[in-house]
Amino acid sequence: MPGENLSRDEARERAALLSVDGYEVSLDVRSAVGAAQGEGPRTFRSVTTIRFRCNEPGASSFADLIAPSVTALSLNGRDLDPSEVFDGSRIALEDLAADNELVVDAQCAYSRTGEGLHRFVDPEDGEVYLYTQYEPADSRRVFANFEQPDLKAPFRFEVRAPEEWTVWSNGAGERADGVWRFAETKPISTYITCVVAGPYHYVTDSYERVLEDGTRLEIPLGALCRKGLAPHFDADDVFLITKQGLDFFHDHFDYPYPFGKYDQAFVPEYNLGAMENPGMVTFREEYIFRGKVTRASYEGRANTILHEMAHMWFGDLVTMEWWDDLWLKESFADFMGAFANVGATRFKDAWITFANRRKAWAYRADQLPSTHPITADIRDLEDAKLNFDGITYAKGASALKQLVAYVGQDAFLEGARRYFKRHAYGNTRLGDLLSVLEETSGRDMAAWSRSWLQTAGVNSLTPQVLLSAAGTVDELAVVQEAAESHPELRPHRVAVGLYRRTAEGALERYARAEVDVEGPRTVVAELAGAQAPELVLVNDDDLTYCKTRFDATSLATLREHLGALTDPLARALCWSALWNMTRDALLPARDFAALVLRFAGRESDIGVLQMLHAWTGSALVHYAAPDWRETGGRLLAEGALRELRDAAPGSEQQLAWARFFASVASEEGDLALLRGLLDGTEKIDGLDVDQELRWVFLAPLAAHGVADEAVLAAELARDDTASGKRHQVRCLAARPSEVVKAQAWAQVVESDKLSNALVEATIAGFAQPSQRELLAPYTEKYFAAIERVWAERSIQIGMDVVRGLFPSLRDSRETLDATDAWLAAHEGAAPALRRLVLEARDDLARALRAQACDGSSGGR
Repeated sequence: MPGENLSRDEARERAALLSVDGYEVSLDVRSAVGAAQGEGPRTFRSVTTIRFRCNEPGASSFADLIAPSVTALSLNGRDLDPSEVFDGSRIALEDLAADNELVVDAQCAYSRTGEGLHRFVDPEDGEVYLYTQYEPADSRRVFANFEQPDLKAPFRFEVRAPEEWTVWSNGAGERADGVWRFAETKPISTYITCVVAGPYHYVTDSYERVLEDGTRLEIPLGALCRKGLAPHFDADDVFLITKQGLDFFHDHFDYPYPFGKYDQAFVPEYNLGAMENPGMVTFREEYIFRGKVTRASYEGRANTILHEMAHMWFGDLVTMEWWDDLWLKESFADFMGAFANVGATRFKDAWITFANRRKAWAYRADQLPSTHPITADIRDLEDAKLNFDGITYAKGASALKQLVAYVGQDAFLEGARRYFKRHAYGNTRLGDLLSVLEETSGRDMAAWSRSWLQTAGVNSLTPQVLLSAAGTVDELAVVQEAAESHPELRPHRVAVGLYRRTAEGALERYARAEVDVEGPRTVVAELAGAQAPELVLVNDDDLTYCKTRFDATSLATLREHLGALTDPLARALCWSALWNMTRDALLPARDFAALVLRFAGRESDIGVLQMLHAWTGSALVHYAAPDWRETGGRLLAEGALRELRDAAPGSEQQLAWARFFASVASEEGDLALLRGLLDGTEKIDGLDVDQELRWVFLAPLAAHGVADEAVLAAELARDDTASGKRHQVRCLAARPSEVVKAQAWAQVVESDKLSNALVEATIAGFAQPSQRELLAPYTEKYFAAIERVWAERSIQIGMDVVRGLFPSLRDSRETLDATDAWLAAHEGAAPALRRLVLEARDDLARALRAQACDGSSGGR
């Protein structure tokens, strides 16, 4: 990534000097089809006109462009020599006038990494599909611009495309004389502009609403996907969630949707979940389900739709000044996704998913050495790319959930309404939001911000219960602790719940008190005198962000009666707490696995069940003592098969257990059952082995050498689609062979021929838990290669390689020492690269601590 970085200081200096009046961007993508011309990357023509002002005439600045070549350049009518002013990523602008016009005619490259203008050829029918993805700074791969969020401007796009294609952008478009021309946008940042082009399948609908002033708001709706996915595209449900979300946000935000139409494109080989381009939201096409999925998948899609919709206000209408305040949009959108799901859609238990899934992401990120405050110190674009993480999203959303409990929902939403109206089409910092929240709540937001937004780390809360001689609560206190590395103790608004078993055996709450936890120990006076509890839950109802711990009595109760907890949120919180204890080497991995085997079959929330399956798989692979892994794998496979056979035929629980069984299957009999389910010689009543489930079953068969290249080729012939190809590539890389591993390594590390999606699939297949010895040679190779990969490849591919190929399965002191040696020898390496290696090292060290805990558990 040489020469492509941009520092915060450079951006501030440029923003102080320049203001942008508008862009006109003309793209010619007819070169996307047909044979490539000449050597080098396939390119398209990009002509950009930028009108901007400079408040210091005579000063110098620069524009951004990453392109193989520039054909012509002019500034204020004066031709410039590209060889003198363009260095591959920047255009030098000297002697600026008060009013300026820059025209850049360039040949830009189509992307195969999902950054810039991505070009995808559908293997099913040969059709070509294009889409753009820019955040944080890849629009400069498509047109010349000033690539920073606080230089907003209106945009006019026009696109020449193959005759049979349709083209979409942020504004409404129409075709005339072979050119698609789009309405001028409102002032927006460069990173949320968008172009989608190709023979996409397109479905339309509309949304209407009468506003408070009596005017009618009409929003044209559209949804699109590749033609090959059209038979699976449930656009009606997408539109249903969209309309429910638009109703909800209009009810709460008091600011009409400002960007005209609302298209949603489900696109191939997408690196992210989705992107909030105003009027043209893009999603990964995996949100179109080719086979049967559980309710959790539909809830996840709805959450993403609502998350991106919230960005139309938080992020697009009002945008952070620089990436330091990325949380201003991402934390709000993450919070609003769950808030709107509960308030507007059929997914009324979305806060359970948030507590169980999203916060697990945050807890992990907040305990890494790279943890950072929610308001982060983002020095440059490489820092920004890595900060789309569990802290910026899920911890930030958790802090906002705590804030709502602190100031009240009405004051919070009124603050949001004032924020939109005061800063519409502008850029903001942290203080701009805090000031409106102080106005609406009357609370001191500076103190809250210092504790929650400007410090890093996660606190743990543990109950202390003292009982009287009569068997009632004499005193109940909440003890707050913090890691030595981040010793901040925060104010927490929590609910403390007391639980006992009923005569029928149900574990239910009988007392609850809300309290403000301050400092190291807080007494909950309201609960004094209560009947002695069997379980104390110190973050009941999930009001705050913390690691919940248990006293000895509570932990003993959960070991025996976790499945008797009747409240699904309380149950999810207990599971989350137990998982955190496992990760922290306070609960042996085999004990966590035993709890899952004993109680997960009773779990009513399918999303929680699927999360338990994922955690248990991680516990076996990373946290179990090596000498117990084989036993643990066998026990999990036996338990999963038992639950699979006992589940109601055709139920989503049956499907979830089938997937989990495949993920832990390794014994000959289990693999034979999977083969039989594939070839029809075995059958489980109600289990529909559709194409997606076939690939799930083939993955362990490939990893254990049962499904060879011919079997996988035959399956691809059966499913000759883009999805099928990704599955096949992953399975091919999973085979237990030195030759296979060497080939996969070379395809990812030594070559840039694979697309981003196939790089991801190859990495996913490469490292298999059953092949630890086979991976031994790649520890040394990894550390020899990563600095070169980081320098030569795009940041997305660099991240995929450095994270995905770290030798985490070579979990030994030797690998930890090798990691430390690389870090010591590469103190001058790119900070973002060092961060990724430090994070992987921390995960490995955590795994070794957990394995020691599990190994010392006495063979329980």
